[in-house]
Amino acid sequence: MLEHAQRILKDVFGYDSFRGRQGAIIERVATGGDALVLMPTGGGKSLCFQVPALLREGLAVVVSPLIALMDDQVATLNELGVAAVALNSSLSADEQREIAMRIRRGEIKMLYLAPERLVQPRMLSFLESLQIALFAIDEAHCVSQWGHDFRPEYLQLGQLAELFPQVPRIALTATADMRTREEIVQRLHLHSAERFLSSFDRPNIFYRIVPKEQPRKQLISFLTPRKGDAGIVYCLSRKKVEEVAAFLSEQGFPALPYHAGLPNELRAFNQKRFLNEEGLIMVATVAFGMGIDKPNVRFVAHMDLPKSLEAYYQETGRAGRDGLPADAWMSYGLQDVIFLKQMLNNSEGDERHKRVEQHKLDAMLALCEETRCRRQALLAYFDEELAQPCGHCDNCQDPVQTWDATEPARQALSAIHRTGQRYGVGHLVDVLLGRDNDKVRAVGHQHLSVFGIGKALHEAEWRSLYRQLVARGLVDVDLDGFGGLRLSDSCRPLLKGEVSLQLRRDLKPQQSAKASSSAASQLVRGDERAQWEALRTLRRKLAEEHGVPPYVIFPDATLLEMLRSKPANLAEMAQVSGVGARKLERYGEAFLAVLGGAQSTSASVADLRHELVSLACAGMTPAQIAKQLSCSEKNVYSLLAEAISRQQLSLEQALDLPEELLGQIQDTFLDGEGELPSVATVSELLDGRVELGILHCVRAALQAEFEI
Repeated sequence: MLEHAQRILKDVFGYDSFRGRQGAIIERVATGGDALVLMPTGGGKSLCFQVPALLREGLAVVVSPLIALMDDQVATLNELGVAAVALNSSLSADEQREIAMRIRRGEIKMLYLAPERLVQPRMLSFLESLQIALFAIDEAHCVSQWGHDFRPEYLQLGQLAELFPQVPRIALTATADMRTREEIVQRLHLHSAERFLSSFDRPNIFYRIVPKEQPRKQLISFLTPRKGDAGIVYCLSRKKVEEVAAFLSEQGFPALPYHAGLPNELRAFNQKRFLNEEGLIMVATVAFGMGIDKPNVRFVAHMDLPKSLEAYYQETGRAGRDGLPADAWMSYGLQDVIFLKQMLNNSEGDERHKRVEQHKLDAMLALCEETRCRRQALLAYFDEELAQPCGHCDNCQDPVQTWDATEPARQALSAIHRTGQRYGVGHLVDVLLGRDNDKVRAVGHQHLSVFGIGKALHEAEWRSLYRQLVARGLVDVDLDGFGGLRLSDSCRPLLKGEVSLQLRRDLKPQQSAKASSSAASQLVRGDERAQWEALRTLRRKLAEEHGVPPYVIFPDATLLEMLRSKPANLAEMAQVSGVGARKLERYGEAFLAVLGGAQSTSASVADLRHELVSLACAGMTPAQIAKQLSCSEKNVYSLLAEAISRQQLSLEQALDLPEELLGQIQDTFLDGEGELPSVATVSELLDGRVELGILHCVRAALQAEFEI
């Protein structure tokens, strides 16, 4: 079984060996057993059900919560030569009927469904009439009512155990603590499932958390060395998303907004652009990202505090799915804590639910104020021990300074008590620093014993101290009293002098660690840059031609291996990780040409281009040129478009198109504003009536006109 699985892994997916426990999981499911798989994002979860699907007879059914995720995986599988479809609400009734007929004829190997569609009686009845290979339940943590992504329709998936008792089921998630794991087992009836728990560690991600001072300035400082990289910036509110996206665009960082309040079409359009284009930044609420399969997201930045470590882990986990270096950066302040506590207080959950959520928020705060290795603290939350500090987070690289804050903390607590436990940090700091202003005078606080006793510290130091007191639970936020601070029971030992208190010292910006360099910028050396960009350009061109995101052609990790190993022929190209048989046949020669390969390869490519231009100028059609040069028409159109864009050939010389059709195509390209739309978009608008190669040539001609 494993030998057969190994062949599929190499021939279809282009990988030489399984990672971690993939092999054991695949063997378990392929031989008919159930499995619960906990594997970090980017760990290769998809292969754990895609390989068994190809090993077993029948249709594999994959439950996925988002249309974007389904479409992404279906596009990837189809590029690999695996017949996969998604049935979702974006399809017309005729399209859905056509898919059902193809499934009945046995033409489809993998079917992707949303949970609410799968559990419809009509769909279950349809599936019962077929031979089912397996059920894969992706993002299985959505079944947990205590989780951060609860989806009520997941609760009904337990019935698959009764309706299909002989069909193996595999539930997969990247984010589940012990409580959530038990809930998955109970609700999905996976009592006999073998559990495969991989490490939660994402060693390629560098974690950095900074106190919020001038957040926009701090964000720009973080983004500057990462210009040109794809990334996600998370904000808590829709309004802030819009503002930050506009701000970044003004600063020269191409950014798009994404939140639930945008029209569906605009949201979908922005998401598609993010997936298909290089170097875009998506500014989003947490509504964005679950199921986003883009492997080359090089950073995730949080402008605000997530409400739990599960949310933080999953959101940061969208960076570096390809295993290459990535960054997770966050700025946080006391206002974030107050905002989240207010949200929690106003939520509709019962007291037990609120207690659980409060515990999650406390754990998130503890990570922010952590003085030891961040990764050790993060993994400990998920019941995993990291024996040594990771050496790859801010606290490891720039060890935290701590200070004895016992006496200042008592003064801060005393100020809360003396002012009546109803004022926010700003007023308390004014009192401690002895600021004789109107607000202090209006309530007579200039006469208090604590007035002016804190002049030994600066305002920023007092604000940092209060933030840390709240994070440690020594001070509560009075949510009914407009965010005023009040003493908690746990501060009594400190006030009585029974314990001391060590806090982290927040360095002033100019004293803090040097601006972190971009992990992604270290991927490619200076002397490799030109060839790296050439490979990316070819990938982008092929992706546009095929109507898929660039990473579906090849992910960055595969391009990087090509760049380093420099394959000189197809046999060597086949050894590159991620180059399967189908992709080798489709793209091998094109990438060898860019790499240079053997000298004869690049020389012959140059000769081919010269001959093609000559034949086109002589009046030959693309079909005739393809026959003459013994290559595909697709390649001919691609080279013609390239010659037109370089102005070595006019559109009229390359193609003999009826004037009316040419006008219609040009009008469709020029219909919108700004950049020309992609060939895939125009093909859809023309209902697929015009060959893609023709559209590439027309687009190249228009682009050349704009550049003159």
